[in-house]
Amino acid sequence: MIIGCLGDSITAGSPLWDPDEAVRARIENPDERSQWEWWAMRADANLDLRNHGVYGERTDQIAERLEAAVAGAEAIVIQGGINDIVQSRPVEEALKNLTGMVWRARGLGLRVALVDVLPWSNGDSRAAKDIDALNAGLRALAERVEVPLFPFHDTLADPSRPHRMRDDLTDDGEHPSVEGHRLLGERAFSAF
Repeated sequence: MIIGCLGDSITAGSPLWDPDEAVRARIENPDERSQWEWWAMRADANLDLRNHGVYGERTDQIAERLEAAVAGAEAIVIQGGINDIVQSRPVEEALKNLTGMVWRARGLGLRVALVDVLPWSNGDSRAAKDIDALNAGLRALAERVEVPLFPFHDTLADPSRPHRMRDDLTDDGEHPSVEGHRLLGERAFSAF
């Protein structure tokens, strides 16, 4: 199954990988294992995941690339929202953009899955509150339109500090480590 994976740096594989060759050329020792898609394809050989992640993009910017991400695909995984939160943009706008992407993809006849927002270890209490609100909105959306929601947040959250990723599962407090991507690809993606 060909699946377009549309999102921000979490989808791209930052900081150790990027689907854009020019960006990857600037990364010292790029490691393609630093993408959850790489691990998911190893867990299920029937998957052909196409990485359309772009570092730093907000949901409105991600939405502009939807059609390109689904060219030739049967399904799409939609991920995003943390950059909206980092830039203190309203959670409602991010949810509206993500909802619009779901409906556009459905209108194209695609299977759709959503991804919730990871904990942001470098964020403050306002960001943690916004992540909780956006994830609650994503859960409600997924239930309402009956699409899978990949539990990226809970997969990497530190049980003793749920608004942070476990230290061994993040490279920089913002992105998953290789081990974090492995868990996302092997566990969270199995919901599709």
